[in-house]
Amino acid sequence: MMKSKADEEDFWHSSKCKPFTFDDEDDEFSKLKESKQTVNNIRPLVDEDEDDDDVEKVSWSGEPVGSISWSVRETAASNQRTDREPTLPKSSTDTPAISRSLSGYSLSSDNMKSVVIMVSCCQDFVSDWSPEETVHRMQQGKAVSLEKFRSLQDKLFLLDFAVSANDGNVITASRSWISSLFLLFSCPEVLFRELQSRQMALRHFIHYLTEIRDQRLLLELFRALGRTEDVALLQYKEHLSIADENKRRDFLKSCLNLPFSPEDSAHVQDHYTLLERQIIIEATDRQAERGGKVEIFQKFPRRASILNMPLITTLYYCCFYHYPESEGTYSSPLNIRQTFRISEKQYFVTALAARAKVKAWLDVDALFACRNWLGFTRKKSPLSFQRVVDILQKNSAPMQVLQEYVGLVDDSDLRISLAQKHKCHDIVINTYRDMKDRQLLLGYLPKVERGSVEEKKINELLNNLQIRWKN
Repeated sequence: MMKSKADEEDFWHSSKCKPFTFDDEDDEFSKLKESKQTVNNIRPLVDEDEDDDDVEKVSWSGEPVGSISWSVRETAASNQRTDREPTLPKSSTDTPAISRSLSGYSLSSDNMKSVVIMVSCCQDFVSDWSPEETVHRMQQGKAVSLEKFRSLQDKLFLLDFAVSANDGNVITASRSWISSLFLLFSCPEVLFRELQSRQMALRHFIHYLTEIRDQRLLLELFRALGRTEDVALLQYKEHLSIADENKRRDFLKSCLNLPFSPEDSAHVQDHYTLLERQIIIEATDRQAERGGKVEIFQKFPRRASILNMPLITTLYYCCFYHYPESEGTYSSPLNIRQTFRISEKQYFVTALAARAKVKAWLDVDALFACRNWLGFTRKKSPLSFQRVVDILQKNSAPMQVLQEYVGLVDDSDLRISLAQKHKCHDIVINTYRDMKDRQLLLGYLPKVERGSVEEKKINELLNNLQIRWKN
């Protein structure tokens, strides 16, 4: 049934439901504005509350109600009361709390605790501590702010207290802004001069610049301090960033005139000479390997380039691929030994390992040959023969070679132990024979194969009536 316009108006005026209008003050948007207004009307916890009559409310302790300290104390007291007393039901006369749905904020105990902790941390962080108090708090691991130490005098005060406390961690924390301090001064010599009178702080500052790889500032610092050798070493280290071997060689050559100490100067000279020689050897060997006519390269292909390798690695390489060459060539092991003043023991160990690797047992034997003044040849080694046996065994030396050097071990117990380990039966049998120990020889008989040459030899010795056994 159709209603008239008057009836519709009467319906809307008499009903609890209202029609939608853009001017309606009770819609969701208006509720949102009211909620926002209510939130904005709540004063921040860090502000003091004032009433309409400008009368300040104070607590029994004389502190303004609503202040930070009052809130902290009241919260702490409330927590203590909560821990000590049982919770009582609220009276119906209590003032109703602010609705969460209205304000969106909750002043619960947990939230209040978080606010108190945050306020306390902020107080610790922004408090106006002296340099001495700041260092003391840093030693305790507490949060501090270094922002207020802006002038050079303030920062040096802080640094002095850190040095006097002999605390490297504090110095480390304070040195991080020294580099920014440098940028504030048109005359960095002032900063360098102050650090020079503080040697511990200076060492930490140099370590810090080294960690962050600020080469430019380090160079300026060393020059200002007159540390010419440190300047030279810092420039020399730049070769590590040069990938091309020819450019690196040229850079090392330019470093030869830098003011190094005598020891460092010799090191840089050797480095340049070694790289120059490696470039020549690498080019020659690469061409020979590609040609396919050199047997050693065909039998043992190269696994890596020799460029930028250490000195001992270069010596090993030359002992491996160029051992027979005359001393007049760049790749001759003897030439490298003489040029770089390699000790006899180091040369011997390197050559032994290289020649054993290529199974050149005649070359290995020649390393030990030594003639005395009567012209007799005997084996001599700068290494212990036990170490020699270990090197030969790792390179799979044949039993005949291994047995020869096991027999050269002086100590009889060690000689027997090595012989048994590597199954050099002749060494064990001969040692027991020289010891005239029949019982040990009998005990070793089951360890050799039946019908073997070793078994026959043991039986002949046991039946030999000319040997005077001690047991």
